[in-house]
Amino acid sequence: MMKAPLFAEQDFNITEYGAKGDGIHRNTESIARAVEDCSLKGGGRVVVPAGVWRTGPISLRSNVDLHVQEGALVVFSKSIDDYPLVSSNFEGQDTVRCVSPINGIDLKNIAITGKGIFDGSGEAWRPVKRSKMTESQWNRLVHSGGFVNIDSQTWWPEKQASEGEQFFKKHKAEADREAYESHKRFARPALLNLTRCQKILLDGPTFQNSPAWCIHLLLCENVMISNISVRNPWYAQNGDGLDLDSCKNVMVSHSDFDVGDDAICMKSGKDQEGRERGVACEKVSICNCTVYHGHGGFVVGSEMSGDVKNIHVSDCIFMGTDVGIRLKSCRGRGGVVEKISIDNIRMKDILKEGILMTTRYNSERIFAETEDALPVSEGTPEFRDISIQGITCIHAGQAISILGLPEMPIKNIHLENCCFTAERGVKCAYGKDLKFHKMRLLIQEDPILSFRNCSGTELSEIEKEKSKNL
Repeated sequence: MMKAPLFAEQDFNITEYGAKGDGIHRNTESIARAVEDCSLKGGGRVVVPAGVWRTGPISLRSNVDLHVQEGALVVFSKSIDDYPLVSSNFEGQDTVRCVSPINGIDLKNIAITGKGIFDGSGEAWRPVKRSKMTESQWNRLVHSGGFVNIDSQTWWPEKQASEGEQFFKKHKAEADREAYESHKRFARPALLNLTRCQKILLDGPTFQNSPAWCIHLLLCENVMISNISVRNPWYAQNGDGLDLDSCKNVMVSHSDFDVGDDAICMKSGKDQEGRERGVACEKVSICNCTVYHGHGGFVVGSEMSGDVKNIHVSDCIFMGTDVGIRLKSCRGRGGVVEKISIDNIRMKDILKEGILMTTRYNSERIFAETEDALPVSEGTPEFRDISIQGITCIHAGQAISILGLPEMPIKNIHLENCCFTAERGVKCAYGKDLKFHKMRLLIQEDPILSFRNCSGTELSEIEKEKSKNL
């Protein structure tokens, strides 16, 4: 049984260190002194009272509970000079990024609590794609300033960030610290990044408007997350909610997500770097969470090269996500996704698949009639031993897609007691030992069930009906 971190019963109010919650005063040094004093004196709570608190990055310390009281709004600086470059990890690979607004490395016994709000001022960092906005929204954004790239399809807060994208597409492998300094605005951080930390509690706050991912926990253990809200604009590029990256022993409960990319996501490194790290994301429990918007409600991958296993998801609601349950990988990743248990999920208005398992990410809808199997190697991803029960999904684009590879079918998948209303039904290719039991499918288009190059499929008590009205 996991235990929450404990703290000395002493408070360190940031106002005692000169902080002012007037929305004008810069409080970076005052908050840093409060955190340092708290840690040096045996730990306790650093209290942020009601007010509007402008600040630069906050570095946490062991044995410190950063407590933002109800009515507290912490707004992080938009000045690039406040965020030095640091060695970091993003999208599964080591890199250089600007330091995160809230950060901590190699800490023990830490917490962020209270009912206050952390705002990452993401609008100063993020690009925005024209395709994600209405014409009037796009015009207002362009007229606000910033820079529009040469094809007029992406807005950037400044030209340097756009040039950074083009530079790193061509020269990322040989880029040094000087190159990142020249294109610093491109190196967007997560709002909260904790690396190699143990015994963590996140309970109560809202984390919103991040430059990139909202919450990124990397190589952390014994984590309790409850009663938080995670919010990014729906058009936020790389606007993930919670990314658990090679983490172990994690509980996530009673939290809300409304974001611009994947909402609750399991990762473990990308390709060769992830395999060399070799640390699985494992022993994670997620329950009683609500996702209002995101590319996926519960997601695995696509960076899962160090394995993802022993994950349990239950009693969640996903509404308006692109995909409901989204497990994704591709050739080159390697790694194993296994022992995933998902039950009692309610979904509504899912744009694409209610359930998607694919080891052909970004090419899952491209199939030749016959495909040659490639040699199995350390870069071949594998999905196996996945149980999904008690799913109710109304109004999806597609009920279920299970799309494996000819050299490595997705195998031993068990779906039971599921009900879907969708435009399209069940599509499976390159699966092995797929078991569907007690399923209700109300589908608009034929075929309701499609299996290609699958073996060992078992169907029992399947009720299927074609209907024009969903």
